[in-house]
Amino acid sequence: MPEPKKLTFNNLAHLMERRGLLSRDQLHDVLARGKAQESRLFSHYHSGTSRRTSTGAEHVSPAEVLASFNLEIHGSPGHLLTEDVITDALASATGLPYVKIDPLKLDLHVVTDHIPRPFALKNLIVAIEESHGVITVAVADPFNEAIVTELASARRLEIRRVLSSKSDILKILREFYGFRASVVAAEAEASTTIDLGNLEQFFKLKGHQEVEGTDTHVVSAVDFLLNYAFDQHASDIHIEPKRETSLIRFRIDGVIHNIHVIPKPLHAPIVSRIKMLSRMDLAEKRRPQDGRIKTTFSNKDIELRVSTVPVAFGEKVVIRVFDPDILLQDLDSMGFYPRELALYNSFLRRPNGIILVTGPTGSGKTTTLYSSLRSLSSPEVNIVTVEDPIEMVMEEFNQIGVQQGIGVSFDTVLRNILRQDPDIIMIGEIRDRETAENAVQAALTGHLVLSTLHTNDSASTIIRLLDLGVPPFLISATLLGIVAQRLVRKICPACKKIRILSQDESDYLQLPGKSYAVWEGEGCKECRGTGYKGRSGLFEVMDMNDRLKALVSGSVGLATIVAAARKEGLVSLREIAINKMLEGVTTYEEVVSMTG
Repeated sequence: MPEPKKLTFNNLAHLMERRGLLSRDQLHDVLARGKAQESRLFSHYHSGTSRRTSTGAEHVSPAEVLASFNLEIHGSPGHLLTEDVITDALASATGLPYVKIDPLKLDLHVVTDHIPRPFALKNLIVAIEESHGVITVAVADPFNEAIVTELASARRLEIRRVLSSKSDILKILREFYGFRASVVAAEAEASTTIDLGNLEQFFKLKGHQEVEGTDTHVVSAVDFLLNYAFDQHASDIHIEPKRETSLIRFRIDGVIHNIHVIPKPLHAPIVSRIKMLSRMDLAEKRRPQDGRIKTTFSNKDIELRVSTVPVAFGEKVVIRVFDPDILLQDLDSMGFYPRELALYNSFLRRPNGIILVTGPTGSGKTTTLYSSLRSLSSPEVNIVTVEDPIEMVMEEFNQIGVQQGIGVSFDTVLRNILRQDPDIIMIGEIRDRETAENAVQAALTGHLVLSTLHTNDSASTIIRLLDLGVPPFLISATLLGIVAQRLVRKICPACKKIRILSQDESDYLQLPGKSYAVWEGEGCKECRGTGYKGRSGLFEVMDMNDRLKALVSGSVGLATIVAAARKEGLVSLREIAINKMLEGVTTYEEVVSMTG
């Protein structure tokens, strides 16, 4: 049977059956229910409850209808027939390349300069690449060649077609054209000024109206930017002023990606809008400031922590995104091995003492602490936290924010916190001798204390406490256990392949002589070509048992503590990382990167 020349639901369903993605029974079922399903989807999209109401997509595509049945692929249990799978099969049948659009690899100007927004929305077409005078456009309908011919003729372009899902195209059109329209409109209202924040410039021209942070177009641009970051699961948003432009970057899975370049005159209004939302002093541009924003995305509360700091060309802004799905997890889903999880849970069940979580910035300490507190939270328990700043507001906890400017420090809060009748105290970070001593006193008076320290491993935490001036006998009396942690990127399951470690790699990891099979990601549309998707925790857990407590003294060396802990069963971060590599969770490169 020849391939179809028109994209209809019936043609598409038969094509999927011929490609082996649908069984004969599944085909008959979807053909019988297709019309009713299409009507339901159409009603939903145009009911006013969906974000897609304003996209300009007047119809429901056959691929969307078929994907909405959530069918398993014939012969592949557990794998669903998604819109991407359907579009990939359709591309193969029609001879067009299939492209899973990665927003992080698109250029704003390429997307928005070549195709007018109304035309793009009406015909579901988006420019995704420009190379040597050829524009690559993604289309949703492989048979609608007339629109490409019309576009090439009207714009005098040489065009290459690829096929992408309707959902991907609409997402790009909404985010890029919306952001672009806001930026262009705001830029049109900007005056020709010299930026006072730029250290290379000395004066500012007068007599022109400047764009304010309250300008409608600036407000829209910031809204688009935040929604885009949430959609891409970014953990940090960087807005960096340069000499002639401003650079917007996202950190995703621990790696920073360049996102947009915006005109320099818009940097100050965008920064002002963000400072306004986070209740900062708009007039203060010479000193660092901190603030916070609370918003919602996909029916979830999102906390944003905002930091500004003056740099050579203006104010730089970094926004840390706290997604509750990431910050609050079940402990058994975070990457603990059974021994380490059992030990850590035994610490949490103790009525009093100190539990320390250590690691560098970005190693997931906050996630571990918040997830631990949530597991301990109950109506019978009073949990008090002291943080600088409060990372995420949780109703279950009584959270106190440190405010150094008015004398509310870790030290002063901890001196008074016991009058609040706490059962569990979380201290954001032990930074100095006074904070350490107050944490010890709280533990001695019958409270469970959780806190963090910046040390490389669990054993060196004891040395750090001694350096802070905590007496050895108090460390022995109060310290329950230490968790040292890191985050490693997980191999993308869609493109993972096996390989054999070289002899040099095995020697570097000090593995015995035999060859070892490990996994790595080739890079695919699911992982944006990186080979990684998501992150997993590495947890080194040291139990402060009687043997280790007896060793603690002012003259104890790190090697002595490590040797004793190893005899008691301590598994190091390097060994845990190697185990995750051999199990196919992460790669050799991540093991070396995260554990030295």
